[in-house]
Parts: sequence; C-alpha cells; structure tokens
Amino acid sequence: MMNKIKTHYRACNVCEATCGLEIKYQDNKILSIKGDKKDPLSKGHICPKGVALQDIYYDPDRLKQPVKKTQDGWQKISWNQAFDEVTNKIKSIQKQHGNDAVAIYSGNPTVHNMGAMLFMPMFSRLLRTKNRYSATSVDQLADQLAAYLLFGHQLLVPVPDLDRTDCLLIIGANPVVSNGSMMTAPKVAQRLKDIRKRGGKVINVDPRFTETSKIADQHIYINPAADVYLLLAMLHVVFEKQYDNLRHVKEFTHDIQDIKNLVKPYTPASVAEITGIEAQTIEDLVDTFCQSKSACCYPRFGASTQKFGTLTQWLGNVLNIVTGNFDRAGGVMFAKPALDILAPAKNKFKKVFGKNHSRLKGLPSFAGELPVSVLADEILTEGEGQIKMLITNSGNPVISTPNGNKMDKALQSLDYMVAVDFYVNESSRHANIILPPTSALERSHYNMAFHTLAVQNTAKYTEPLFDSEKNQRSDMQIFVELWSRLQPGGLKNKFKTWMTKRVIYKNGEAGIIDAGLKKGPYPDLNLAKVIASKHGIDLGALQPCMPERLFTIDQQIHLMPEEIKADIGRLEDNFINDKPDSEFNMQLIGRRDPRTNNSWMHNSHRMVKGKQRCVAIVNNQDAEKHDLKNGDSIKVTSKIGEITLPVSVSQEIKPGIISIPHGWGHVFDDIQLSIAKKHAGVNINILMDENSMDELSGNAVLSGVPVNIQKE
Repeated sequence: MMNKIKTHYRACNVCEATCGLEIKYQDNKILSIKGDKKDPLSKGHICPKGVALQDIYYDPDRLKQPVKKTQDGWQKISWNQAFDEVTNKIKSIQKQHGNDAVAIYSGNPTVHNMGAMLFMPMFSRLLRTKNRYSATSVDQLADQLAAYLLFGHQLLVPVPDLDRTDCLLIIGANPVVSNGSMMTAPKVAQRLKDIRKRGGKVINVDPRFTETSKIADQHIYINPAADVYLLLAMLHVVFEKQYDNLRHVKEFTHDIQDIKNLVKPYTPASVAEITGIEAQTIEDLVDTFCQSKSACCYPRFGASTQKFGTLTQWLGNVLNIVTGNFDRAGGVMFAKPALDILAPAKNKFKKVFGKNHSRLKGLPSFAGELPVSVLADEILTEGEGQIKMLITNSGNPVISTPNGNKMDKALQSLDYMVAVDFYVNESSRHANIILPPTSALERSHYNMAFHTLAVQNTAKYTEPLFDSEKNQRSDMQIFVELWSRLQPGGLKNKFKTWMTKRVIYKNGEAGIIDAGLKKGPYPDLNLAKVIASKHGIDLGALQPCMPERLFTIDQQIHLMPEEIKADIGRLEDNFINDKPDSEFNMQLIGRRDPRTNNSWMHNSHRMVKGKQRCVAIVNNQDAEKHDLKNGDSIKVTSKIGEITLPVSVSQEIKPGIISIPHGWGHVFDDIQLSIAKKHAGVNINILMDENSMDELSGNAVLSGVPVNIQKE
C-alpha cells in the first residue's frame, strides 16, 4: 500500500545559487521538483540542474559501495577492507618517500557539500603534506588572492548589492547562466531586469555577446585578457574627472597617490588598441558608472583566468573603493552570515600566501594549496618529493585542469590512487580504490561558504530527503574513518581518537552547525529554528560593516600591497611589447553551458538531450575566411594539443575569437557513464598550456589562448 504524498523543502547544492526546492514524493519516488516560492533568497527560481538532482539519486551508474580495480575489472569490496587498504598504503608510501609523496586534490563539489567541508580538512591536515590542490586555482584563485591582499582574508570577497544598485558593470562574467559566481544570486536574470526597471544600467563587457548581454542595456566587446587595461584606463578617467570619492572608507584607506601614479599613463586612447574599445566608449563608460547614485564593478571568471587575473581583480576592487561604491547600499558589500566561517580567524591575521612553494617552478601556496597547474609535473618528474599517491575528492582533473592529456598520463603513472567519488569518470578510472559517498538527497546540507557570498542574508538548513542504504557511507563517515585509522599508535592516543570519533558521530554535522549558529551574529538563532522555518529565514539586506569586518593586521585597507607592486613591472612590459602571436590565427575563450555544471551532470538525460551544445562559436567573418558553415567540423590547435568539434557561426562573438564550452570531453575506455557516452563532447583543457598562468597567483590561463582553426 502506498503512503501519502509528502513535501520536502531543501536548498539545491549543485551551483552557487543555492535555490530553494519544493520536492513532492511518495515513499521512495520523486513526483516533482519545483522552485520553492517561499524561499527568501531564490523566491521560486529553479534551473534544470535542480530538477536533475533526482537523476543522480536514481542513476544506475552511481556507486554505492567501494570498488577496487582488479585484472578482471572493478570489483565491490567491503568498507572495512577499503579503509584498511587505503590507510595502509598512505602509511607505507609516506614512510618510504616522505609525507609530500601523498597529494590530495579537491574538486568543485567539495564546497557544495557540508560533510566534506567540515571533515575533509581534518583528514587532509593529518597527511602533513604540502601537496594539496583544488579547483580553486583553475578559476577563482585570483579573486581570493585579491581579497586577501586588500581585506586580509581570502573569503572576504565583495559582493554586488544587486537589489539596490543603480549601475552594474560586468566584466568577463555571464551571471544569467552561472546564477552568479563568487556571488550567490539566484534568480539573477530577474534581479538584473529589476535594475533596469528602477532606471539603472546593466553593462556587460565580454568578447562574446552572451545570455547576460541580451538583457543588459549595453554590451561592450573587448579583446580577451585585456580587462586589466580597461580598468587602468577607467581609473585614469576617474581621477582626471575628479570622480574619486571614498566616502567613509577614506578614514581607513591608504595609497591613493600610488594608484593615481600607476594609472596616469593609461589614457583611454593609449589602451584603445590593446582592448579593442574606442577611447570615447571608455570615457562614456566611466561617466555612466560614476554619475549613477550607486554602482558595482563585478569582474569574474574571464577576468580571473588570464595572465593578469590577480591585477584585474585587484583593480576591480580599487575602482569600487575609489568611486565610493564600497561598503554601502547599492555598491559592493559583505554578507553577514548566520554561521560565520570567518569568525574563528577574527583579529588573527594569518599569512596564507607563499608559505610554501612547489618543488617544481617554485609556485607559491595559497591557503594551504599549491596551484593545480603544476600537479601533473609533480607526479611525472622523478626525484625527492615526487608525488607517488593521489587522493581526489569529487574532482575530475583530467577534464577540469590545464593540459588534460598530460594529467591523464600522470594519473596513470601513479603508484596508487584513491578517489572519493560515486562515479567512475575520466580521472577516477585510474584509481585503485573508489570510496563513494552518499548523494545530495541522502544527506543534510547547510551552505557554509555561499551564505558568505550571498546578495542577501539568509539561513537555511536541509535535512535528508531519503535515508541512505545500510551499506552506504556519508562524506563525514568516510573522512572521519580515514582520519581515525591514520592516527599514530599508543593506547593514550587511540583512546583520544576513539573519544573524538564518538563525539563527532554523536553530534554529526548538525551539532557543528547548531553550535556555529548559536555563536553567530543573530541572537536567539539556532538550528531548531532554522529547520522549523522549512523555507529558510530572511535575515535582511547587506549592511555596511567596515572597518570592523577587515582582517588586515592594522584593520586598514592598503590599496597597493607589496605583492601587487612587485607585479606591476610585468604589466607595464606587456603593455609596451604585447604583440599577437603570428603562429596562431585565433584566440580561444571558454564558456559555461546553462544545462551543465563544469564536468558533471552529463549523465542525466534531461541535461544533455536536444541539440548538441559542445560546439565552437566563431564569427561570420572568420567562418567566411575558413569556408565554414554551421555544423562543419573544425580542428582547433594550440601550442600543446588539438581537438575536433562542430562549429556554430554567429555574429555574437568578436572576430578573431573562438568560444568552446568547458567541462566536456568524456572518454570511455573503462568508465561507467552510460548516458554521457552519447554526449561525449571534447575537452577544451587539452588546448590549455599548464605552463601559462598568472605569475602572481599561479591561477591557470584559460582565456585568450592562441589557437589555429582549420576546416576538417
């Protein structure tokens, strides 16, 4: 006999938007997934990714218990055997080759997973290895480094106050597709339309006329990787026309004269050629920005993943500050999260940049991680400190990191590999053992990171929709078990470890979240109240919080940090000597597909059905030059690799530019993704040179990559 139909409310944890979901279900069957109209942040918005959560839950390809690679293929093993083999291998490799011989890589889904966020660091610290890597250095390291240098903490990233601003300047971002990136802003398309309805302006700067451009007031085409020079010229005009006005921020902000001296040579006319933007357009842009009652500059993915990514992000912050659009309504602001993950570090400035350096290339660490661009070479290059074992958590670096072919070769060469993942994918196929965690619908969730980056203060806790099966393990259980088995011996330490594990299992993630809420900035708020609300609690609009929120040593903002000063010479040299590479005829930029999320979600039929979306977009002029028509197959060649894919001809992209989506390129030697096999696409990162990076941060260069195209 069937039980009655029930309703479950939760926050989607696929992307940063964290939209509220209303799920109708009966027993173990989902009947519908819709947007939760009472969610205070998303207000009923939902995208296809939220609906596809059920596809992951029901996916027959999803692993639910550990598997081990054998000569006869993947074989299921017990959790006890898996934990024993993994921890014994970690101990033996580190004993023989040193702690740094074991590396760990965390993929993007880690930050969307409360259990992994809370307990993976505990396990990672116990490894005592400097070889920690993550997807951060693929796409957002520049943002976080700029925040750290200016405001003292890598997560103190200013967020545009979308609901009150009068002018939004978007550089290298497509929030209509991403629903915000480093900015939690569900229903962003409506929020942008609302800016225009109240008489404001939305201006999009991008080499491609994007989905965001279609609802903006103005689109400005720019050459790839030239954003830094646009911002320099804008600041030149700001000071020339005396638009600068720091407002209350003046009391604790320094180095204004240094900024004036820096931007003085960069007139709009001087950067017109390198940016591809006419001088008058730049002047008009500054007039619009500075004459608005309030304004925000929002540079993102395309601005970060280039050779001057950190300088670009830094200048975006400087523009907001010197025009009086920092820490005030309608400008860029900071959230006041109910559970403040920055609180433990308050008034304890911690150096997190350059504490360690990679064995090869000497790249600086940031927040305990090294840039992932060097990971493949650290595995392949022999010598003291060579990586012999890799542990990945919900990551697919073969698809997601530069030079995917080299990464594939590197993973294949490892002495041992472990993947915490519930799929056999392009990376985990190289693992000796795969430890699969529960899926999103089988676990609790609280958005620890994204409440910190939200355009509105809210709190929402999600309980599991379905119970996990008896033989499944959560992320918490996996990492706590690995941690406990790696602890040094001795009766005293064993007892301490046993007691700690017991407390963790008793209180779980919910206990930690409850304690964090009770210590937070909202009196009388606790987990029980958040759960009882079902839809989440509205905690109000963003509020000014400077200088109290600063984490710098002196609680002051220094606009010209020493690390930035040291990189200015590279910028100036490039400005004088920058010339197109005559060996290549096009520049490559990436793009995000609205129905996918990086390298995952492709094993859901509803996400990949319909017309082929892994296609290269080129301008009509370039198509005519190369005799290309829609659907033709082209070969795209870079310095290090080549791929072949269909072409789409469009007037919506700047001539000389080609755009290819990231996250595709599935291979099927021994992976088990049945639906994705029919929609493989190509891996754009095969074209990305791992040696090309923002030299200051080590962030990979994924925008403005020189390539050739040729009709097949």
